[in-house]
Amino acid sequence: KMSVPDYMQCAEDHQTLLVVVQPIGIVPEESFFRIYKRISAVSQVNVRDSQRVLYIRYRHHYPPENNEWGDFQTHRKVVGLITITECSSAKEWPQTFEKFHLQKEMYGSTLYDSRLFVFGLQGEIAEQPRTDVAFYPSYHECGTVERRIEDFIESLFIVLESKRLDRATDKSGDKIPLLCVPFEKKDFVGLDTDSRHYKKRCQGRMRKHVGDLCLQAGMLQDSLVHYHMAVELLRSVNDFLWLGAALEGLCSASVISHYPGGTGGAAGSRRAQGGSLSAEAGNRHRPGKDGIPVLVCALTSNGINADTSAEIGRAKNCLSPEDIIEKYKEAISYYGKYKNAGVIELEACVKAVRVLAMQKRSMEASEFLQNAVYINLRQLSEEEKIQRYSILSELYERIGFHRKSAFFKRIAAMQCAAPSIPEPGWRACYKLLLETLPGYSLSLDPQDFSKGTHRGWAAVQMRLLHELVYASRRMGNPALCVRHLSFLLQTMLDFLSDQEKKDVTQSLESYTAKCPGTMEVITLPDGLKLPPVPFTKLPIVKSVKLLNLPTSLRPHKMKSLLGQNVSTKSPFIYSPIIAHSRGEERNKKIDFQWVQGDVCEVQLMVYNPMPFELRVENMGLLTTGVEFESLPAALSLPAESGLYPVTLVGVPQTTGQITVNGYHTSVFGVFSDCFLDSLPGVKTNGCTVEVIPALPRLQISTSLPRSAHTLQPSSGDEISTNVSVQLYNGESQQLIIKLENIGTEPLEKLEVTAKTVNTKEKLYGDFLSWNLEDTLCQFPLKPGKIATLTVNIKVKLDFSCQENLLQDLSDDGISVSGLPLSSPFRQVVKPRVETKPLNPQESSKVGDFSHVKVRE
Repeated sequence: KMSVPDYMQCAEDHQTLLVVVQPIGIVPEESFFRIYKRISAVSQVNVRDSQRVLYIRYRHHYPPENNEWGDFQTHRKVVGLITITECSSAKEWPQTFEKFHLQKEMYGSTLYDSRLFVFGLQGEIAEQPRTDVAFYPSYHECGTVERRIEDFIESLFIVLESKRLDRATDKSGDKIPLLCVPFEKKDFVGLDTDSRHYKKRCQGRMRKHVGDLCLQAGMLQDSLVHYHMAVELLRSVNDFLWLGAALEGLCSASVISHYPGGTGGAAGSRRAQGGSLSAEAGNRHRPGKDGIPVLVCALTSNGINADTSAEIGRAKNCLSPEDIIEKYKEAISYYGKYKNAGVIELEACVKAVRVLAMQKRSMEASEFLQNAVYINLRQLSEEEKIQRYSILSELYERIGFHRKSAFFKRIAAMQCAAPSIPEPGWRACYKLLLETLPGYSLSLDPQDFSKGTHRGWAAVQMRLLHELVYASRRMGNPALCVRHLSFLLQTMLDFLSDQEKKDVTQSLESYTAKCPGTMEVITLPDGLKLPPVPFTKLPIVKSVKLLNLPTSLRPHKMKSLLGQNVSTKSPFIYSPIIAHSRGEERNKKIDFQWVQGDVCEVQLMVYNPMPFELRVENMGLLTTGVEFESLPAALSLPAESGLYPVTLVGVPQTTGQITVNGYHTSVFGVFSDCFLDSLPGVKTNGCTVEVIPALPRLQISTSLPRSAHTLQPSSGDEISTNVSVQLYNGESQQLIIKLENIGTEPLEKLEVTAKTVNTKEKLYGDFLSWNLEDTLCQFPLKPGKIATLTVNIKVKLDFSCQENLLQDLSDDGISVSGLPLSSPFRQVVKPRVETKPLNPQESSKVGDFSHVKVRE
C-alpha cells in the first residue's frame, strides 16, 4: 500500500523521470541544499542527436514503498540516484564508497543509473577518471556540476529508450509478463496463465506501461496511441485499477498537449515549448536565476510542434478539454473501488483540480476537492495532516474559493498546536492563522474598518482574532496579545455582547498591566507590519469645537489705534459650486484668535458605548503648527451615556497658525492617538486658529460700590461693569481707579474718554474730569505694578421746564459707569520698540492710547 501522498503532483509529472538526491554521512545542511539547488535547476534536457526533451523531477526524500508502484505508473519509479558526501582523506574513501552502494540497493530494482559527488577529497584517488563518481575540492569549487548532471540524464535516456523499444516490440510467441501493483501479487497466484482473459490483461497492462515510457521519452503522440489501445483492452476484461491508470495516462498526455506551460501554478510552471532550436539555443547552457545555468530545451514534431494548436488538431487521439475531466472522473471512480489505492485516488483528484483551475471551472474543481477531503488514508501523522490541509487550502485559493481556503488553512494552523504534539508549534500556528485573514475579509489595519459597512462574518472574525491572541500568548509575546485584543475591541465593538465587552476589556487590562499598548508599528519576523490601533470608539466623539477665549481675555483691535476703521471684509463673489469637503471644512480658519501663553479650550461631545463606566486617562489635544503644551484630563463616563461635553485645554507657547488634528487617550492601558480625519461623522466648524503674541492684561478696581443693575447692555467689543454713586445737583466726588498689571507684558499706553448715555436732561460743564499726567508718569506699567487714576465727578443740571424730572431722578438717580472697570482687561497694541518714558504732552494724542469709556 502506498502510504505517502504527493500533494504537489500535477498531470505533467507523468512525463518526468524521478531522480532522488540524498546525502551520505555527515553533510552540512546548507552545503547540501546549495548543491541540490544547482542540480535541480537542470530539469529539462534536449537529448543529443534527438528532437525530444526529457523532464526531470528531483526529490531529496522519497519513501521506498512508493517506489514499488513504479510498474503501475512509471513516473513514480526512482530511475536515478545522486548522492552527495564529504571525504577528507584516502582512508575514508573505501567506507564512503561502500555507503554509496548500500544507498543504491534501497532503490536498486528500479535504478537506471547513479552518481556520487565527493567533496573535499584530493590526490591520487580523485584524479582517477570515473563515470559514476565526481570529485570536487570544495562546495565552492565545483563548476562542472551542471555538466555532470546533463551527462547523467543522457545516460538515463539511453536506458529509458532501450526499455521502451524492448517492451514496445511485438515478439510473437513470447509471453507478456503480468505487471502488478504490490497488493495484487497474492491475488494472481494459481491463475490460468493460458486463458484469453489473462493474456488480454497482460497485453492491456503492458500497453499502458509502454504508453508511460513513451510519454517519459518525449514521444507524446505515440503515448496517446498506446493509452487508447490499453483502455480498450483493459475495459474488455474489467481490469478497473489499471483501466483507471490508462485513463489517467490519457488525460495527462492530453493535458500536456493543451497546456504546454504546465498546470502546477507558479511553483511548478514550465516554459511553453515550441519550435526548433535557434542558433543561440544551440548552447548547452544559458544563464538562469541566481546565476545558475539552465539547459535549453525544445520539442519538435515528435513532441509538440511550433504551432501547438495545429498539432493538437491533427492528433485525433488527444482528448478535448471537456473529455479530459470526464476521463478523470471515470479513472477516480475506478480507483475508489480499491481501498489500497487511496493515495492514487487522492493524487488524481489533485491533478484534476489543477486542470480545472486552468479551465476556470471552479464549481467542478470544488467537487473533486470535496471528494479528496473524504478519501480515507492510513492514520496520518500531525505533520502529514498539516501538509494535507495546507495543500487543500492552496487549491481552494487557486479556484477562487477564498473562504474555503481560509477554513482549511485554519484547520492546519490548529493542527500545529494539537494536544498530541509534544512541542506544539505556536509560531507556525500563528503564521498560518495570519494567512487565513484575507479569506475571512479581515485586515489587521483598523483604517479598513472605518470606511463604511462591515464585510465578512463578524462571529468568525472574532473567533479568529481570539485564536491570534491565544497563539500570541503561547508564543510569549504580550505586545502581540495587546495589539490583537485592541483590534478586536475597536473593530468588533458593535458585534460584541455586553458580557463579551466586559471579558475582552478585563483580558486587555490584564495584558496591559505587563505590556502597555502603544502607537508603535509592530514588525513580525516575516516582515509583516501590524499598524497601531487607536481607540476612536472609546469614547466615541461626535463633534469638535474650538472655543473662543473668555470675554475678559479676548484680544480686540482698538479702532482709535488704527486711525481709521478700514473694512477687512472681502468682496462677495457668487458661485453655484459648493464644496462639501470635510477636510477643507476642518482646515478652515476660525474668525477669532488665541493668545500665546493663555489657556485655550476645545470642546468635544462624546459618549460611552460600553455597558459599564468608562475611565479615560491622560486625554489631551494633538496639534500641529505651533509649540503647544497640552494639559491632560481624566474622564469617567457613565455606562452608555448620551452626549457628554468634555473640554480639553492647553497653552500655545509660540505664535502662528495652530491646527487641532485630534486627541490622545489612555483607555484600559492602551495609549491612542486619535486623528479627526479617521473619525467618521465628526462635526466641526474648523480646526485652524491664529495664535497672536502675548498681550498685556489689566485689572481695574474702583473706590465706588458696584451698581445693582446695568444701565445699558455692553456691545460685543466691550467689557463693562457698573459702579454706582448718588449725588445732589452741584455736589462733586472723586472716583479713584486702580490699574493693576496682572499679565507678563508691560502696559505702555493709556487713553481715557467719556460719553453721556442719559439723554433726559442736558448736562452743563464738565461732568467728568481727570488729569492723566500723574498716571502716565507711572507708565510703562511693569507686571505686578499698580497705577491710580483720579476722576472728578461734578453734577450740574438744569431743572427748568421739566416737571417730571425730579420724579425720574428719585426713581433712577444718576449712575456713573466706567469702561473698563472689570477684571481683567486686555488691550491690543501695535508692534513696539523698546519701552520709552512717555511725555505728558502725549496724553492728548487720542490715536495712541487705550481708552476708558464712562457712561451715565
